Amino acid sequence: MTTFTTQAGWTAADIANDTSWIIRLDETDIQDLLSASRKAGEATTDLMELTRKDFDFSPRLRAKIVNAANEINHRSGIVLLKGTPVDQLDVPTITLLYWGLGLHLGVPRPQGKLSQFISDVRDAGGTYRGTQGRGYNTNSKLDFHCDGSDLVGLICVKQAQEGGDSMVTSSIRAFQVMKTERPDLAERLFDLYVFSRQGEEASDETPYYRAGIFGEKNGQLFCRHIRNHINSAQLSFEDIPRLTAPQNEALDYFDEVLTRPELMYKMRLEKGDIQLLNNHVVLHSRTEYVDFDDPAEKRHLLRLWLASYDGQPLPDSWKEAYKNVAPRSVRGGFKGTQITEHVQQFVHRLAKETGMEISV
Repeated sequence: MTTFTTQAGWTAADIANDTSWIIRLDETDIQDLLSASRKAGEATTDLMELTRKDFDFSPRLRAKIVNAANEINHRSGIVLLKGTPVDQLDVPTITLLYWGLGLHLGVPRPQGKLSQFISDVRDAGGTYRGTQGRGYNTNSKLDFHCDGSDLVGLICVKQAQEGGDSMVTSSIRAFQVMKTERPDLAERLFDLYVFSRQGEEASDETPYYRAGIFGEKNGQLFCRHIRNHINSAQLSFEDIPRLTAPQNEALDYFDEVLTRPELMYKMRLEKGDIQLLNNHVVLHSRTEYVDFDDPAEKRHLLRLWLASYDGQPLPDSWKEAYKNVAPRSVRGGFKGTQITEHVQQFVHRLAKETGMEISV
């Protein structure tokens, strides 16, 4: 077994040879998951009324979730949960059990202008390269990037006819490679960059924010890379600094390193697979895809963003992006415009139940 740590990173061969990050749910686990979710759903259909106490999983299933949390937060930064029988379930049931699993890993965070806490990842005709583009509602090939939370989860409900494969790279290992080959450019990734909020800012937020792509805290290295939002900011806002030639070269070099075959691991999510990633140490991408003609068979995933119960202290330069960089804090997400008092009560209730710090 490979000795993974989030700070050592991994190569594609490491991930291929040591598959302990793949956790299989057997029939006992599935029945436990369905039974607990059914019971929670009988109490209420409002996800914001539920906390992890309402999903009373067995000690056996909870142990697998604890193992998954350790893998994400302290080992490889990636988990693949396999076995959810999505073909036997309707989308509301899938959403409910997925929500229950997520609540055992962290506090859900909003993901866009509508303040949605679960996003449908499917082609809705969006434009990825636009100044207000988001990749999840397109069929486009995506750059390597992170999402705006400690953890991101994707459950595959329907596969594409062709393409839509998932790629992941250890951002920490990629930085180590870049630091060896071009230390001058690696240093530029600690500069502050301006990221666009893609038109999804809340009324009390600016349309952009500043953050370092890499930062350190307590001797730990963390990565926050969303090239599309950096490019969008350069196109959208005249009052921000222009990227320098060395910064552009550093971004190009880092993007190239991330796609190297020896670093990039490629997988095709199967129906029922749940991919969980630590955004601070793993970057992800996706190939372009072609959908089926039948609307009922088109590619469909559900995305969940979580503030980890075991979240690490983050770099100070990220505070504008995450609002809170303290360990075990409710942070991250795109607040959007629809955060109601009901939603705030849910977040505060879950934070209190789990002993997390909350300031926003």
